[in-house]
Amino acid sequence: MPGDSELAVQEPDRRSPGTMEDKRNIQIIEWEHLDKKKFYVFGVAMTMMIRVSVYPFTLIRTRLQVQKGKSLYHGTFDAFVKILRADGVAGLYRGFLVNTFTLISGQCYVTTYELTRKFVADYSQSNTVKSLVAGGSASLVAQSITVPIDVVSQHLMMQRKGEKMGRFQVHGNLEGQGVIAFGQTKDIIRQILRADGLRGFYRGYVASLLTYIPNSAVWWPFYHFYAG
Repeated sequence: MPGDSELAVQEPDRRSPGTMEDKRNIQIIEWEHLDKKKFYVFGVAMTMMIRVSVYPFTLIRTRLQVQKGKSLYHGTFDAFVKILRADGVAGLYRGFLVNTFTLISGQCYVTTYELTRKFVADYSQSNTVKSLVAGGSASLVAQSITVPIDVVSQHLMMQRKGEKMGRFQVHGNLEGQGVIAFGQTKDIIRQILRADGLRGFYRGYVASLLTYIPNSAVWWPFYHFYAG
């Protein structure tokens, strides 16, 4: 029928502007619009909750990657059970206290990104330029903080009762409680300094920069292109 034909043609035209508007007009929240107190408090709290949940599997993955063949563990579940039996729950969280300092890098990433966008806005109003520069700069700052912390925490992950796994071995017991845990951290830091100097804390730094800076620099312009 002619009436049905007209409706079939008109209906997409009537809906499409609204669909495009819902998809494209995404509000971009700039740095000055943020509630800084809520942002930092809730951001750290949420990240910490996630970190507590996944850290044991990060530790297991690291040990599986480092071990020779299947000399200690035959897989993820086998490693989980053996670590739990040998060291208890604390064994699944070796290096966790040190690793939590990487939360700082996440906050520094966002802060650097937003402040750099604001700075670049004085020279260019292009969202692509602002996002490209800010994304790369934020990743540079974040990785400069993260890599040394990761190096120390990964060496702590390698500590276990019995056979040595990593390059360094802490002295004393491995109960991983309170002062003892930070005593292990100091021990690892001293051994890294003695063996490799300050450069020892930045093993893999260039590789990290080459991985994360391009990724961050490209991701944000695409986000703003979609949202704009």
